[in-house]
Amino acid sequence: MHSANLRPEYAGLLSERRDTVRARLEALITPGNARFLWEVGCGHGHFLTAYAAAHPEKLCVGVDLVGERIARAERKRQRAHLANLHFIRADARLFLEALPPAAMISELFILFPDPWPKSRHHKHRVLQPRFLEQVSAHAAPGCRLYFRTDHAPYFSHAQTVVRASAQWELVAEPWPFEFETVFQRRAGQHESLIARLRDP
Repeated sequence: MHSANLRPEYAGLLSERRDTVRARLEALITPGNARFLWEVGCGHGHFLTAYAAAHPEKLCVGVDLVGERIARAERKRQRAHLANLHFIRADARLFLEALPPAAMISELFILFPDPWPKSRHHKHRVLQPRFLEQVSAHAAPGCRLYFRTDHAPYFSHAQTVVRASAQWELVAEPWPFEFETVFQRRAGQHESLIARLRDP
């Protein structure tokens, strides 16, 4: 009974968050500036800040669920004076739902996401068939997805999901930009995959 009473409240909160994210995105992504690079789970913004500094011609957007991480990432952006870099607090799926129709994802980075190692929690992993379908609806031709993890079972899962996808295919290409974050250094060994949006 109690949870049933909370449902409309929760739905209202989600709608409010979606509207907030949509307003931010509509200010950033316009028909004349529609292509952007997206990092899911940007953490404190180490990787994306370095990437944006090295690629000033690209619009870069990082999202994370944790407000404190976004606040720290934003401070990095401000110190670096990067007009092409933006951080937004949002869930990946809500972010996709809030994207303007003109938005086109040119590249997608998912670096060391939570592996949700227990079987009953695998449904929480960001890299899922439905997620790939949603991304493909906003992906620019030739879009690349870059995935990296230090958790071998999650890497295997990611390969399986991509191979089963009608929209994406694995490709053997060099990793486009190396920047060792604190997390990557702590992780030690890791595995990477690159997927390409299939031609229509």
